[in-house]
Amino acid sequence: MATPNLTVNHVPSLAPTELVEAFRDVVTPHISDNLQRLSGVTGLKRFNRSKKLVGTAVTVKARPGDNLLIYKALMELQPGHVLVVDGGGDCTNALVGELIMQYAAARGCAGFVLDGAIRDTAAFYEADFPCYARGVSHRGPYKMGPGAMNVPVSVGGQLISPGDIVVGDEDGVVAFPLSQAAALLDAVAVTAKNEQKIMAEIATGTREQEWLRQVLEPHGLY
Repeated sequence: MATPNLTVNHVPSLAPTELVEAFRDVVTPHISDNLQRLSGVTGLKRFNRSKKLVGTAVTVKARPGDNLLIYKALMELQPGHVLVVDGGGDCTNALVGELIMQYAAARGCAGFVLDGAIRDTAAFYEADFPCYARGVSHRGPYKMGPGAMNVPVSVGGQLISPGDIVVGDEDGVVAFPLSQAAALLDAVAVTAKNEQKIMAEIATGTREQEWLRQVLEPHGLY
């Protein structure tokens, strides 16, 4: 559906459950490291306590301070979708609050990633509903548009497309195309194994260590 002010595309299919669940125990730094350290959302704050965010992106491009298409997206999403909103980084008016959060949770939404503001922050913390946002504002949103739903959006420096897998934890949020998921799982397994090896070396207490040598020696510093 499209009007002069609104574009509404169908919600993307959910990523396979086994792939989504495989990322539940993967930390975001390991994903980021294997995306050349160039990908990943920056500048957002987590407003829930500790629940991991993992799911499939449903996207909204909103006019700053306007949540009209957020309403539509939440009605159309399926359990396991993550609402990802490009609100232009503006924090003058909150895009979501407790009522929207409760409705989203009841619909099975996996969480929010908002380049904009939220309000009712205590409710997000109490419910431990995964939510990342740019900031907070007590001022409520407008509901007029324009906007677009399920188009590529820019959030905190990262391009996120409908259907991308989104992962968030205490260190932030990363997103990547479904087509990269299997290779990423293989890569992060190697990263985790390498870090375990380094931790074992650190535990020896020796001054000269291989992981330090590999970084310093090419610069003549070892």
